Amino acid sequence: MNLAVLVPIYNEARLAPRLIDRLTATPPPEGVTRRVYVVDDGSTDGTRAYVESLGKRGAEGFRVGLHEQNRGKGAAVRTALHLALSDDPPPDVVLIQDADLEYDPRDHAKVLAPIMDGRADAVIGTRFKGEAARVLYFWHYKANRVITLFSNACTNLNLSDIECCLKAFTREVASRVSICEDRFGVEPELVAKIARARVPDPDAPSGLRPARVFEVAVSYAGRTYAEGKKIRPRDGVRALWAIVKYGFFRR
Repeated sequence: MNLAVLVPIYNEARLAPRLIDRLTATPPPEGVTRRVYVVDDGSTDGTRAYVESLGKRGAEGFRVGLHEQNRGKGAAVRTALHLALSDDPPPDVVLIQDADLEYDPRDHAKVLAPIMDGRADAVIGTRFKGEAARVLYFWHYKANRVITLFSNACTNLNLSDIECCLKAFTREVASRVSICEDRFGVEPELVAKIARARVPDPDAPSGLRPARVFEVAVSYAGRTYAEGKKIRPRDGVRALWAIVKYGFFRR
């Protein structure tokens, strides 16, 4: 199985090398060939030079993309996904990994497990089901609960944490998900579009069936704003708008 790990990066000169070191030190599951697609989103703190250096390590499974200006996480994920799906061979599974080490590459195996054993077409991580998590920001937690509840009402899924950034899905799902959001609205957009995705199934009457979505508990080492956290209250408002836009209107 070919795995594409998508890593959007913006101004993470301190943490990006640590993330890549931890990722490379964590072997992929048995039978999995991994490539890492790193996209620098117009960084101004030296991150870009580090990402360019990764591009010289192509034989080690790295591919890079560079944005001349900061366009947002969604735009960086979109570029990374395009690079992955255009590669030869294309990936069988795609996984999104943020560069700030809030999410641990050592959780990849359990996120991928429901896909690898044929039960799932997409897996959404959750920070609220028993794994170790740093305790931060009461109002962030409450806002996430509201956003998740609203998303579930629109998608008819029963997720506990749609804003969890550790997500994985098959190539069949990835090829049916066109990312439009440039910033953090990409998280609810992905959930809405995965919920609507139909994948080939010869046993289905129409030849297509709904994508099977699983949720897996992951660890979380959240950051404070002083430590570099980038999401802001306005991104919560945009998330609600993205739920309406992509939950009710096909695009």
